[in-house]
Parts: sequence; structure tokens; C-alpha cells
Amino acid sequence: MSYDPQWSHFQPPTAMNNSSTSEVYNFKNQGQQHSDYNSSYSSPSPYMRPVMGSGGYPSSSSNNSSSSSARFPTIGTFSTTDVFSNGASSDNNVYGGRSPPASSNSSNNFGDAMANNQSIRETGIIEKLLHSYGFIQCCDRQARLFFHFSQFNGNIEHLKIGDPVEFEMTYDRRTGKPIASAVTKIAPEVVLSEERVMGLVTTELSQPPEMQGRISYENRGECFFLPYNKDDVEGNVTLRSGDKVSFQIATNQRSGNLAARNVRLENPAHPVRYQGVVCSMKESFGFIERADVVKEIFFHFSEAKGMKEELALGDDVEFTIQTRNGKEVACNITRLESGSVVFEDVGTETISGQVLKPLERNLARHQNDPLPGRLRYRAPDHKEVDIQFGDKDQQGDFTLRHGDWVEFCVATDRRDGLQRATKIKILPESFNVSGEKREQGTVVNLKDGFGFINCADRDARMFFHLNEMLDVDRTLRIGDEVEFTVVQDTSQPGRHSATRILLLSPGTVQFELIMQRDINGVITKEAPNLTTWQPRSPTKGEKTQLEAGQITYMVDGEKTTVNYYAKDCHDIKNIPRINDKVRFNLSQVKRNKEILGVDVQVTQKASPSKNGNSTSVSNSVGLIPLGPVGCQCQGWVAAIKDGFGFIEASSHDREVFFHFSNYDRDPSTLEIGAEVEFTLGARNTSNGSCVSAENVRVLTKGSIKVAEINPELRSGKVVRSLRAANPEQAEYAGLIREALDEDDDGTAPAEFEFGISSLQNKRELLQNGDPVTFQVDADNRATNVVAVRKKLRATVDTVKGQFGFLNHEMEDGKKLFFRASEVADNVNLMSGDTVEFVLVTNQRTGKSSACSLVRTADARRPERMMSKLRSISIDDSGPKVVTLRQPKGPDSSTKGFSSEARTPRKPGVVTIEEEKPEETK
Repeated sequence: MSYDPQWSHFQPPTAMNNSSTSEVYNFKNQGQQHSDYNSSYSSPSPYMRPVMGSGGYPSSSSNNSSSSSARFPTIGTFSTTDVFSNGASSDNNVYGGRSPPASSNSSNNFGDAMANNQSIRETGIIEKLLHSYGFIQCCDRQARLFFHFSQFNGNIEHLKIGDPVEFEMTYDRRTGKPIASAVTKIAPEVVLSEERVMGLVTTELSQPPEMQGRISYENRGECFFLPYNKDDVEGNVTLRSGDKVSFQIATNQRSGNLAARNVRLENPAHPVRYQGVVCSMKESFGFIERADVVKEIFFHFSEAKGMKEELALGDDVEFTIQTRNGKEVACNITRLESGSVVFEDVGTETISGQVLKPLERNLARHQNDPLPGRLRYRAPDHKEVDIQFGDKDQQGDFTLRHGDWVEFCVATDRRDGLQRATKIKILPESFNVSGEKREQGTVVNLKDGFGFINCADRDARMFFHLNEMLDVDRTLRIGDEVEFTVVQDTSQPGRHSATRILLLSPGTVQFELIMQRDINGVITKEAPNLTTWQPRSPTKGEKTQLEAGQITYMVDGEKTTVNYYAKDCHDIKNIPRINDKVRFNLSQVKRNKEILGVDVQVTQKASPSKNGNSTSVSNSVGLIPLGPVGCQCQGWVAAIKDGFGFIEASSHDREVFFHFSNYDRDPSTLEIGAEVEFTLGARNTSNGSCVSAENVRVLTKGSIKVAEINPELRSGKVVRSLRAANPEQAEYAGLIREALDEDDDGTAPAEFEFGISSLQNKRELLQNGDPVTFQVDADNRATNVVAVRKKLRATVDTVKGQFGFLNHEMEDGKKLFFRASEVADNVNLMSGDTVEFVLVTNQRTGKSSACSLVRTADARRPERMMSKLRSISIDDSGPKVVTLRQPKGPDSSTKGFSSEARTPRKPGVVTIEEEKPEETK
């Protein structure tokens, strides 16, 4: 039956009630054999396909009536004995609760129905309407019949769900299924008023469901009482005496009785306090998830004004319910202690199951089902049970796949008893049965919510989201070894990403496979010095490469060469030189299948005459690697370019490239000489590459330990500048040659290396030939280097953002250029300011500029005058200066001032002229 309240007491017309044709059904054909019937109708459905006679009884002949009871078991609510007996059936269910039709010659009527092959008409309710067909729910039996719009007698647009109809049951010629035909709309027996009426509950519903309550309302000064039952109340509310309600008046056209239908609670007499959790908030309103029913209720922020703090998502609240404009709203909201509202009970038993339907992340926003996922597990009674889960039930936001084995707990909702899976964890055996390819690598970069992995099996850095971590209790760090699955990134086509990330124990990931051990060979080409790499801003997709060294060894009597790099040497303090004899292992890089020599160690040094470097300085040997990939290093910012920069390593022998994207703050706050800490980047090229700095962060001044300084002040001259001043040179460090005393005995002057950390003024650009003063530290390096230059003075001509020009004429007639970063103490210069500076000429380009600018005179208003101006009060409540008379100007008719205006006045005396009449002015 339909669930529309107005049809809860609907009965068919009287003519149909008295007709015996609506009660009992015949079999399909008169002469159909019982064996055919049994083979065609093995379904347990209680409804058979009838062809009715005039008496409404199934057609039958005397020769098979005796055998029908033996062959036909009880079907549905009646038996064959009841159907074929001459007496009336004692089963009231067949007749819808009424007595069978009384007829002394029922057998004759039965025969007449067979002869005339007449069809009965039934009544029903329109249950569903689709594009060109619908379904009718029968009123007298539990049946739901299909009908096509072509079978409706009338305008189909006037037919609505819930309308009462009359029809004949027939059979589809193609499928043989029962359908409704000759459908006509009939007038409803219960009519509802269009307007809603306000009233008060006078009698509450009693415990037995058949008992009725009463509602009183006034009409034209008279008071009326109307009955209502539980099905007539809207919403999951309990009406109490005195509650104010609204309802519709239902009139039974047959009996004329009135009743209250669609009763809605408007204002309770004794408000009930409900509980819930704030689940959604907009600009001035929100929604509360109720704890008594599975439903959200609207609330306005004005209903929570009494609280000291504003409501927030997830707050536990208590409230009352009122009906406004036909909708329930939450009122008088108060905050509860966190954890007061409990929606569900979570079991402690851990259950293992398998994923049937995983969550689709890209469709999560458009998902109407709050629990779209499905799991299957085996219950204690060995039955397979399906259970749902939502996007918040996983312990982590990792990707689940169909067939994954998981463990979970069962949560039961207190409101409706719905069970779902929660605390879902993936089990390791999932990767064994899924057949997915698992890869390994090390974490090289971590950002806010994502990071990158250096893959062991492919020449790429793999992007990943941190929510793909399977173990949410462990914190991922740079250098951790992980296992993952590579999938196509749905958010960005063409890009791959790592999913289902599992932490591994240290030493598990192997980037290289050892093919042969303890091979003897000779160095025929040295591994290049890393300082020979000329760093620059790399273009997108480009990798900076270094040329590898070479080792020659014998294989089956033939000479073979293999590449190696300085990082692959066994003893980083004993880097092999050319013609040195070495022992090494042969390995294959997994990501590109390249063969390399690793664990290279010197077994016999070559003589100085062979390597040709008997008097070479220590700079010609290979650099000691900074450390393994992912290690933490420290240094000083040596140069800042457009979008990238360089860091002088703490070993002072090299500079490390870094991009601004690897700096954790605003790049504009970086300063040359700042102490920083960084992570050593991975070398991802087949031929090797220079190290790069990642995760750069600034340290407090003095964090990096420096060698002890000798207080003796020395003088010298720069013989080799830093590579920042001359990018073409191979060495990074600069070189200072100490000045000789006049009484020197002719010994060679001492030379000391220096870097950006050695300069007292980090912005000072030292060039070849510049005289300097310096000190020497315990590492025999120059420190506190200060250039001895002539100071010049000039005024600022113009300032244009980050640069400007001084009024200092150059040979080409142009103004002298300077950068704002060269101004001491970050002072903002203005036109006319006097500055003291040093003139520096770039020996490579020949252009001059001003450096180390210090403002000596300010062209702006003196500070003492500015302070007086700022001290003037603009408060209207204080003393004011009021103009008593305006100053006089020259007369319009004569030249100059009049004689009266030039009359001398006594000092300090102000005369106020009286106001002249308007006509005399």
C-alpha cells in the first residue's frame, strides 16, 4: 500500500466490495494441464495469473477437481481445497478480511465465468511514475502491477503518485507476466483541506498503537476536537498535551467523519532538549547532526549568542526544536563538554576482511552515499557478511584497491542500529595477492603535505602525498627508505605518483647491484673535481652532468674501461690519482642499467713522475664528497641570483646550488653570508651530477663552529678572487698573498685561501689586486678580510626601486650605478642624500659601480622638526586655534593697500572690527 497518510484508511467503492469478482483468482487457461502449470510456476509467489469467470471463481472441470488437491500444495494464503469446494472458503485472507460471496449455485456461476471469460476490475494506488510507464499497488492484495501509459484512460499529465485508480489485470503476451490494463482514475474517498490549521494537543497517544489522540482547534468561536494516530504525525517527534501543532483536516466522503492528518509540531509546551554535533557552518548559519535520529537540523548563529566563545565545527551542543515556516530549526543552543555526544559504539574485536568496493577519491565530492565503500568478512557462524565504510573510517587517507585484505572494527550507530567498518588498516598480505609492482626508494624532499622519492628502479624523482602513508603513527623523514606503488596521477594527467607507501628498515633499499668483486685496475682518467662544475639556473627538465673518471682493467686478456665517481671511492681521504693502481667492485645501477666501479680503493700510488703533479697544490686533487644523499650539511649563502643561489659548504672548498623553491621562507629575506642548514640532494643522472641543496633553512648567527682565530693582523693582496667575481675560474676559494716585510730574507710569501665566510663585509666584492687586511685561523685560512680602499663621497641623484644612481661622473659621462642591497643598515636612500662609498670596477666586464654605501647626511627635514609636527594634537576635545579675522588683501579699486590697512598697531594687541550692516557692505 502507499505510505501517503490520506490513503491510510482508503477502502474501495461499495460496488466493488460487494462484488465477488475481486476475491479469488483463476488459473491461466481452462484446459491447461496441471503438469504444465507446475513446470511454469515453480516460484513461491502467492499470486497466479487468473482468467476470471462470471462468478469470480477459477474455472475447472469435474474430471480434474479431485486430483487438484493432491497435486497442488498450499500456495500463498489459500489452498486448492478451498478454491474447488462448493462451500465458501474459511480463509479470510483470500477475501481481504470479508466474508465470501453467498451463492447457492456457485458452481453454475463458476461455469458461467468459464464460458463468458470475463475479467474483474480492481482498485489500487499509483506507486511510481516513470517516463512512459508506472506501477500500481493493489488495495486488496499484496501485489504490484506494471502498466503502460497507453493503458490509461485520460490525460496522463493529470495522473500523480498516490492517486487511486481502477484497472483490470491481464497478462503480457510476450513475457506472460500480470500487468494492469484499462486504467481509470477514481475520485478519492478521503479529501484533505488545502490550508493548514493550528491547534493544541489535548489527548496524547496511548501505548497501544490502535489508540488515538485528540487535537482541538477553534473555528468561528467554536472549539472542535479531531482524532489522529501515530502515522499522522510528521517527523520523529512525540506529541505532548499542550503542544501547539498544525495539521490538515481530512474528510471521509462516505462517512463524513473528520480527522487530523499530517500533524506537525510547531511549538512544544514543554521543550525537549536534544543533543548533537555541529557538522557544517556557513556565513551566518549551520547544521547540527542530531544524536536522536539520523538527520541534520538547521540553526542560525543568533540562537547561540549567549555563549562566551563562538561555535566551531565538531562542538557538542544541546538545543531545542521549533518549527518555523514549515521547517524544524534548532533554538536555544548551548555548548556541551567535548565527548558528551556519542553517536555510535565501536567494538573492540578486530576483524579481517577483504575490500569489495574501494572509495573513489576523485568522485568523493559528488558522492551521495555517505558510506560508499564495501567490505566482506566471515562471521562467527561462517556466513559471509558485507559491511559498509566511509571516507573517514580508514586509519589514514591511503588508497585502497579491490581485493585488499584489511583489518577493522565494527561500529554500531545508536540511532538506527546501522553497522559500518571503522579503524581500517591494510594488511601486508594484500601486496602478495594484488599482483601490483612494488618499488623502493628514499625520501629526498618533504613539503607541506607532499614530497619526493628518489626511485631505485627508475631515473626519476617520484611525487607523493603524505596521506598515502600506510602507517599513520610513524613520522616520515628525509632519508627514510620506503616501498610504494606507482600509479597515474588523476589530478594531473601525464604525471605519476607514489601510493600505498610503507616504511622499510634502514639498509633495505639498494640502488646498485654488485656484479663482481675485488677487480684490479689502473686509473686512466681521474674523477673530475666537483668545483669545475659551473653552476647556473637549470632549465625545466634539464640535469647538470659531470664527466666521470675511468678505470682500465683486464677481462679475458682484453682491456676494458669502466666509469667511476669520487663519491664511489672507498677512502674519501685518499682519492685515487691518474696511473694509481686500485681495487674496486663492479656494480650495475638499477635505474638505468649503467655499469660503474664502486668501492674504489688505492692499492699502489703512482710515482710523481708518472702523474705529473709533483708540485701541484692541494686544490688539484678530487674533492671529498660532502656525504651521502639526504645528510644534513651547513654553510653560508655565497651568492643570490634571480630565482636561485649558492651556498658555501662548511668545508670551504665548494659551493652548492639551491633553488628558491627549496627555501622554507620568503627568498627576499635571504642575505649573503647568512648561516644556513640544508639537505644534500641526490645525484640522479647517469653520468653523475653536482650536489644540490634542498630544505634550506636559516640558522641563528654563530651556529656554525669556526676555527680559532690568531689575533695578529696581517696585510696582503688578492691574487685570486672568489668564483662569484670570476665564474670562469675552476677553484671556488679565493687566494690572498701576504705582503712581505722590507727586511725579508727572500723567502716565498705565504698564501691563504678565503671564502664568503672569511669576509668581514659579506657584500664586499674582492677582485684581483685589491689590498686587504686579514687574520689567519687555526685551519690556516684567511678570515676577517677587509679591503683597503679609498672612500668617496657623492649625493644620490635618483632612486628607482632596488637600484639608483649617484652624482659621480664616470668617464663615459654617465651617473654611477648602485644597488639598494649595497646600502648599509638597509637604509632607504632619497634624492639629495649624501653617501660615502667605494668605487669597484668589474675586471671581467669593465663596468663600475658603488659598493658599501653609508649615508652621512639626510636631505629630508630634520628629525627635531618632524617630532614637533607629530606632537600636534588633532583631538577635537582639546584646545583649538580659531581664526578671529582673515588677513586683508590689496583693494580692488586702487593699487596696493589702503591707508587704514597700513595703520600701525601695537605689538600683541588684536583689534576686532565690528560687523557692518549688510546694506553698508
